[in-house]
Amino acid sequence: MTAGTTRSARWPWISKEVQAFPVSPNLLDYETACSRFSWADARAALSGLPGGGLNIAYEAVDRHAAGPRANHPALRFIHADGSTHAISYAELSEQTNRFAAVLAQLGIGRGDRVFSLTGRGPELYVAVLGTLKNASVFCPLFSAFGPEPVRQRLQLGSGRALITTRALYRRKVKQIRDALPDLEHVLLTDADGDPEPGTLDLAALMSAAPSDSRMAGTRGEDMALLHFTSGTTGTPKGAIHVHEAVTAHYATGLYALDLHPDDIYWCTADPGWVTGTSYGVIAPLVHGITTIVDEEEMDADRWYRILAEQHVTVWYTAPTALRMLMKAGADRVAGHDLSALRFVASVGEPLNPEVVAWGQEAFGHPVHDNWWQTETGCIMIANFPAMDIRPGSMGRPLPGVEVALVVRDDNGKPVIRDGEPVLVTEPDTMGELALRAGWPSMFRGYLNEQERYRRCFAGGWYLTGDVAKRDHDGYYWFVGRGDDVIKSSGHLIGPFEVESSLMEHEAVAQAGVIGVPDPVAGEVVKAFVELRNGWEPSEELRLDIIGFARKRLGPAVAPRLIDFTTALPKTRSGKILRRLLKARELGLPEGDTSTVETPAEPR
Repeated sequence: MTAGTTRSARWPWISKEVQAFPVSPNLLDYETACSRFSWADARAALSGLPGGGLNIAYEAVDRHAAGPRANHPALRFIHADGSTHAISYAELSEQTNRFAAVLAQLGIGRGDRVFSLTGRGPELYVAVLGTLKNASVFCPLFSAFGPEPVRQRLQLGSGRALITTRALYRRKVKQIRDALPDLEHVLLTDADGDPEPGTLDLAALMSAAPSDSRMAGTRGEDMALLHFTSGTTGTPKGAIHVHEAVTAHYATGLYALDLHPDDIYWCTADPGWVTGTSYGVIAPLVHGITTIVDEEEMDADRWYRILAEQHVTVWYTAPTALRMLMKAGADRVAGHDLSALRFVASVGEPLNPEVVAWGQEAFGHPVHDNWWQTETGCIMIANFPAMDIRPGSMGRPLPGVEVALVVRDDNGKPVIRDGEPVLVTEPDTMGELALRAGWPSMFRGYLNEQERYRRCFAGGWYLTGDVAKRDHDGYYWFVGRGDDVIKSSGHLIGPFEVESSLMEHEAVAQAGVIGVPDPVAGEVVKAFVELRNGWEPSEELRLDIIGFARKRLGPAVAPRLIDFTTALPKTRSGKILRRLLKARELGLPEGDTSTVETPAEPR
């Protein structure tokens, strides 16, 4: 049984012929685009710094501020009470100039690390771009982190400055300040003229700073961004990204998100994560469009209201959020005019086929999944707007990106011979997903861990650690992280396939699947199931779900064991922590759970 053939029977293609396009997609013919694409041409579509060089902030802000889009809204903030506040490209240019000047006055210079620990307020977006204008390096922190992950990342990154709020400073930074000798300056966004001892009033500094151009001369290979992985297994890794990444931000915004000049765009990802930076800040601004920023947390009715009232045309969100909207019920969509919406995309973890089809029913558009990692910096594989969608598939590689699958040995390790990875040639065969090195947003290293970085590559290929399949049509299908794949009675089972099948049951909202030891089979499949509203756990329901899965997957692949749970453990970015499920099941140490959350129900 293979992912492609199994899903084909249950989930037919969603054809581009049945999709109504109010504007012509930027990528109409995939094969032609791939044959003609070059990264040099993508780079040429950007302006580049006057006199040479490349800077993300210049491409995202200043070139628009100096042109016909100067007064076009760059960011539209939606406050807790529903009121809005827009910042034009000209205003954003002036404010980011002031922030760069503040950094320079504090002695923060080229290559110095500036961290943020704050919510989705204007100060955060100004800080990102102002830091880059100063040739400093920006590193976001998720505002829900506790003191320990904050300390760990600031320490590993040698952060010299931190932008945060009074409340977050008191709860998460003040008590660890002595352990951070490199942290010289803490700038409070809400000091209101009365900063905490040992901190500075950012608003006062900004008011006194000059607003003239502060664009530093940077080259494409100069370090720009530092993104730490979630740290759910071991020490967080600081992935280094450079200004050249903006070329990929531009290309993926054009092709994978299909951005057009008049779009109203909303990325729901928190800027504390790489998606929130790459696609919540950089990519839409590089395209000169208007980005919606909701300062509040997720709420089903609020989100539908924002989509309708702000006339959002392109929406980039996460599978976890979509599943929570599904769980809240289809009736929540009723009464909201979503006719402006033309494209919905999702990232963060694999998108279950059930959610793709639900999107078609709820929004009139299927949800387009795509795949990438913190290390890749940008979208690498996507279901493109004008392309047939196969629900459950990651899609096909971005033009300019070469993807392959590497043979894995019996221990699940990639097979390397004479320094070259052995590639899978047959369709519907599991292998480790690999990318040919050299795309512009590829990470340039792990901070202070070059040996760890070197081990990620073999023969010019970046080894992602993800296991996937490729079908006859060139679509890729996610199987799982290498360590997640279950080996039962000689069968290699991808947890995502089982989870997606379980979600087709009318009672199942979400599922997490692991392998547990078995003296005969080696491992057997166990599922942890979160039920939809209106359903209660029972032995009868347990047996019904097992029988349902057996009919779809076969007895060798379907779960033998099911436990009901009220909330699956997830990372803050929404990924199911199968490692944590397994540790709890086997009574093993759970390791670092500082980034684990129990998601709230939609209100």
